Formats: sequence, structure tokens, C-alpha cells
Amino acid sequence: MKRILTPYLRKIGIRLGFERDWYLYLVAAVIGMFMGLAAVAFIWPLRQSEFLAEQFHSAKNLWVLVLLGPAIGGLITGVLITLLTHEGVGPGVTSVIYSVQRKRGRMSWKIGLRKWLASTATIGSGGSAGAEGPIVTIGAVVGSNIARLLGTGSQHTGTLLGCGAAAGLASVFNAPIAGIFFVMELLLRDFSLKTFTPIVIAAVVSSATTQGILGDAALFDVGDGFTHGDIAFNFLQIPTFLLLGLVCGLIGAMFVRTLDFSERLFASSKIPIFARPLVGGLLLGILGVGIFWLTSDESFPKFYGNGYPTIESLLDPDFYFTSDTQEVLKQAGPVLMLLAGLALIKLIATSITVGSGGAGGLFAPSLLIGAATGGIVGYSVHSLGFFPGTSPAFFALVGMASMVSATTHAPLTAILIVYEVTQSYELILPLMFAAVVSTVVSRFVCRDSVYTFKLSRMGVRLGSMSDLTILRRLTPEDLTLTHATVVKRNDSAQQLVDLMESAGTSDFVVVDDHNKYCGMVTSEDLRSALVYRESIPLLQVSELQRSELPTIAHDETLDIVLDKFTQADVQALTLLGSEGEIEGLVTRSNLMVRYQRALDEDSTQ
Repeated sequence: MKRILTPYLRKIGIRLGFERDWYLYLVAAVIGMFMGLAAVAFIWPLRQSEFLAEQFHSAKNLWVLVLLGPAIGGLITGVLITLLTHEGVGPGVTSVIYSVQRKRGRMSWKIGLRKWLASTATIGSGGSAGAEGPIVTIGAVVGSNIARLLGTGSQHTGTLLGCGAAAGLASVFNAPIAGIFFVMELLLRDFSLKTFTPIVIAAVVSSATTQGILGDAALFDVGDGFTHGDIAFNFLQIPTFLLLGLVCGLIGAMFVRTLDFSERLFASSKIPIFARPLVGGLLLGILGVGIFWLTSDESFPKFYGNGYPTIESLLDPDFYFTSDTQEVLKQAGPVLMLLAGLALIKLIATSITVGSGGAGGLFAPSLLIGAATGGIVGYSVHSLGFFPGTSPAFFALVGMASMVSATTHAPLTAILIVYEVTQSYELILPLMFAAVVSTVVSRFVCRDSVYTFKLSRMGVRLGSMSDLTILRRLTPEDLTLTHATVVKRNDSAQQLVDLMESAGTSDFVVVDDHNKYCGMVTSEDLRSALVYRESIPLLQVSELQRSELPTIAHDETLDIVLDKFTQADVQALTLLGSEGEIEGLVTRSNLMVRYQRALDEDSTQ
């Protein structure tokens, strides 16, 4: 089907005067509309679970729900892990990044189905996670499989994957701009116009679809308090927001390390994979009952679920104090303890939920932790008499962007998403300042983000944006191959010397008696042997060959190939066909020549 459909679409484009790949814009719009509807279907059961929790609370059986809710959700998640083979790596966004980096954007539909069902069970039962990670993964799976259906190349596969991911995030948060830059900054790391245009179309269509069904209200209603009072950013406030950025950067780095520790702890345990989310849910339930017992709070634990109601409370200026300054000072201690405890418990709860295998995103927890941290700084500053006309709620909003930026290492996305979910422009300047500071601090303390720490342990290097953008578009098929000089393991080393002098080659592919690849003798190996030239007649190829050298496959992108050259520290590697046959040599010099040509081609477009 794909062999017929794709050429047909391209022919239509040529007749209409469009460029060759014009149909991507149409496909992007279709993906956007589908993801808008999918987001509504994804959000609805989560909202219903929140409603049921409130009804359960009214029956005065809250402790039962607090204790057993996350455990039941964990059990369901564990069963889903068993039934649907987990083909991803780590949390949802991490799996998408890995797919882009190492699988040319290919994602199985099983990943999307598993993420949809498991995240509904996890979040709906009270697990401490957000909806953005699952919907991004679902959207990426949709885009990837549509690309597979149409038979697009690796470059377009990544673009359509990005369309689905951006559309999903735009719908869930009603934040199309943030969805676009989330994909460009974190997933694809590609800001070229060819990639940008379809992703914009998908995000806009998706957001418009969702708004048509659910309305255009901001995710968090900050109220009139953000439009009154002395909230103008000025030079005197810079030290305060510098402090907020510093604190958020340190806490963000701690969040990353705690999440990493939790995941490694569960992975190294003897608990079966299917039972880990159940154990995590039980631990979360015990934590909830403990907090419930200590505080005697007749409300659902504030660290359960996505935490949206708590965030909205922290963004309400009336949440913190009355107009009486003395009353503020009197209540400072309890309020600060409440906020600090909320931030710490949310961090621990999220680490337990996600580390044990629960499905959910990390944006929402970061927003809550950031709001609580910002509230602490704002309340402290206000209690000391600084900026009396500025509410701690303003600092809470800035803290949200700072914490998201610190945990994701994506300040642009963090700034835009906080702006769009609140639709409040008044604090955009301190928001940008604190977000950049927190990113710098977090990177200094912990080089990995919440999405990349597992990839880093696996040896997946993200590298610079420009290099990756170009190298991931190319495969060994785009290179000029060098003829492979093949020798047998039992050949003499003198034959290699003779071939080097007669044919001018110095890299040899070694095969066994069945002509199967078994290693290489590189120019470096041969030069080392020639230092003791008198021993050459006594040596065989098997004594010089290197069996540990990696080989190259056709479907690998050039960033992977370059990594192999770096690890092996050689000038040539063998390209093998699908049946293991030797097709030629890929040289480092030819790779760099092709890369330079691609740079020149991009600069002229």
C-alpha cells in the first residue's frame, strides 16, 4: 500500500505546483486532529477518577482509598507490563528520545497502547505523575506508525513523530507553542524550517480541536490577583529571583538524582517486574496514610495524582496570608513547613511512582514542586518586609518555570509552558531570568535531565544540536564505500604486507573458512607489527586481527556510526548486509566529507 500511496501523493503535489514533500503538511494536520480527539479521550477517565475520589471522600472512607488506591493501580500497571511487552526505555519521553536517537524514530504501537492503559491506571489511582509524558509517547507512536504506513524516509519519520508528540502536549496543556518547542528542544533537537512547519501545523490543529470540545480556558486559573498590585519586575528584585533560580536548580538536580536512585533500586531488587508497580503503590499508600494520620487533614493527600488542584491553590494570593502583616509573621513558620513538606513529599512520591515502573509524566510533579519552592521563597521575602505589594503566589509561578527548566534542562520550553498554562504575561521577565539560572545550576550539579539520566547510563550520547540534526538524516547508503580487501584467518601476515604495497590498502577484513566476518586488521595494527619486521613471516592474520571492532548496518544513522568510530578509534569499519555479507568499508574520512557536504546543502536551503 505504501509503495502506491506515497508516489501518488507526490504526483498530485507536482501537478499542483507544490514541492515534493508537500503532503507532509496534510498528514501533519490529520495527526493534529486525531491527537486532539485522543487527548480528550485520554483526559476524560482521569477527570472521572478525580470525581470518584471526591465522592469516596464524602463517604468518610478516605483512608481506604489513600492506602489501597495506588496499590490497585500499580497491580493493573504490572499486569499490563506483563501482557504488553515493554519495548521502550524508561519513562515515556525517554523512550521517545531513545527511538529518535537509536531507532530512526520507529516505535511499536504496543508502546502507545501500553502507555495509554498503564498511565490511566497509575494516575487515575493516585500515582504521583502527570499526563503529559504518556500523551507525548502516544502521539509519537501515532506519528511514527503513520510514517511507516506512508513509507517515508528516516528524516520524515522523525518529523511525523514530532508532529504527534507536539500535538499531544499541545492538547493536554492547551499550550501549542510549548508543545512545538518541547519537541524541537528536547526530542528532535532540530529547528530547521522543514521540520518546524509540519510540527506547527499539527500542534495548532490539535489545540484547536481540543479547544472546540473542552473550551479555551487556561489550565490554571490564576485569577485577578495577578493583574493587580505592585508586580512590575525591576532591578531591585533581581537578587530575589536569582536566589529562587539557585534554589530550584539545586532541588531540580536532587529530583533527578532521587529519581535515578529509585529506578536503580527497584531494578536491582529481586521483586518481579510485574510486581514492582504494586510495591511502589503500596509504599505510596503507606506514605499517604502516614501524612493523613500526622496532619489529620480531611482532604485527599495533596501529593497524589497530577497535583493540579494543589498548584492552583499555590497560585492563589489568598492562600498565603491575610492583609495583616503581623499575622503573616506569626504564621510564617507553619506555612513554610507546610510548603517545604509538600515539595519534599511530592519529590519522594514521584520518585517512588515512576521509579517502581508506574506510568506517567514528570512535568506536573515538577510544576508542583516548583510552585511550593517559589511559595517558600516568596513567603520568606514577604515576611521579612521586602516587596510588600508582591504576593508569594507570584514567586510560586516563577518557581514552576524554574523547576521544570532545572529538571528538563529546557528553559525555553519551561518558560513557554508556564506562560501558556496560566495565560499570565505579567511575570515573564523574572520567569525567564530564574529559569535560565536554574538550568545553569542544575546542569552544573547534575549533567543529566530527568529524561536523559537513563540514556546516559546506556551510553547514548545526545551531542550538539546541529551535529545530530544533520547526522541523523543520513545513513551508510549516503556514503561512498571503499572496496574491502578480504583475507582469511590462516593467511600469513606477509601476504598483508604484500597487498599493502601492491594495492595501496592498509585496512583488511578478516573472514573464516565460510567467508563470514570475524574481524579486521587495521592500518594501526599493521604498522605496529612492522616495527618488528623480521617477525612478519612468522605471524598469521589471526594473530593480528581485532575481533572486538563493531560493524555497521544499513539502517544505522551516521551519528551512531560516528559513535562507533570514536569508541573503536580506527579509520575504517566494515559494512555488513542483512545476511552478514561484506559490502565494503566505511571510512572516517568519507563520513566527514559527506557530513560537510550536508552542511553546505543545508546552508543553501
